[in-house]
Amino acid sequence: MRSSNPVFSRRGFSRDNGQAGFNAAPQAGGPAVGTQNPYATNPYAANPYAPQTDGQYGGPQAPARAGVMTIDDVVTRTASTLGTVVLTAVLAWVLLPVDESNLGKSYGIAIGAALVALALALVQSFKRTPVPALILGYAAFEGVFLGVISSAVSTYLSPGVVVQAVMGTMAVFAGVLFAYKMRWIRVTRRFYGFVMAAAMGFVLLMVANLLFSVFGGGDGLGFRSGGLGILFGVIGIILGACFLALDFKQVEDGVTYGAPREESWMAAFGLTMTLVWIYLEMLRLFSILSGND
Repeated sequence: MRSSNPVFSRRGFSRDNGQAGFNAAPQAGGPAVGTQNPYATNPYAANPYAPQTDGQYGGPQAPARAGVMTIDDVVTRTASTLGTVVLTAVLAWVLLPVDESNLGKSYGIAIGAALVALALALVQSFKRTPVPALILGYAAFEGVFLGVISSAVSTYLSPGVVVQAVMGTMAVFAGVLFAYKMRWIRVTRRFYGFVMAAAMGFVLLMVANLLFSVFGGGDGLGFRSGGLGILFGVIGIILGACFLALDFKQVEDGVTYGAPREESWMAAFGLTMTLVWIYLEMLRLFSILSGND
């Protein structure tokens, strides 16, 4: 199975094993006994859960391998990409003011940065191996876009909205991670199918709303303001939380299966994209709520 994240959907860490590529025993935190390891040249060395010929399992008898992905690698790479996003966002906030005389210029740069970030993300998602320069480039341009948009929202709507959106994003991340580690969230074929169907419907509605607003004027179908805007903002955040659960599962599988260390860049890339999604939905939701006060 593939994750909903476009990065993971290209390269997924796990393979089909009767549970749509997810581990058959998620409550144990590792793959089912006998699960094929796509990264192993010696399946017993790479997968300590695989049965040995003498009926024993891995563990002390399974030699450790160097150059495989670890949680520390994922944390380090994710910190690098998110740090780049934050740094360039702060610089954009300071260097690209959104006052009356510079609003058009700043918006133009922000839109251009968003398009470049999208292009870099697409290029990386279709590459067979991660390219750190592309990933960090995406993070830098995405940060410029977020910095200008956040500055505009803070200036023209409410100074506290950005802080609320950041805190809300952090809360969603921490909450989903805790729920996932406690196994309150079970990533299964049904879960994956539900998230994908909901995400496709959500995106289609947002595209339709954008087209109506561009060609028909006004707020389009009303999905970005008022009661419907609040409802769809909450739905967008819930979808982002579901994406995080899928991403955590893919990272867990990558570590368990002994994915190459370079795959930690892909994990960081995917997690960053998901967190950007959640932040933007949080920013929109709190902006609508602020406008209704």
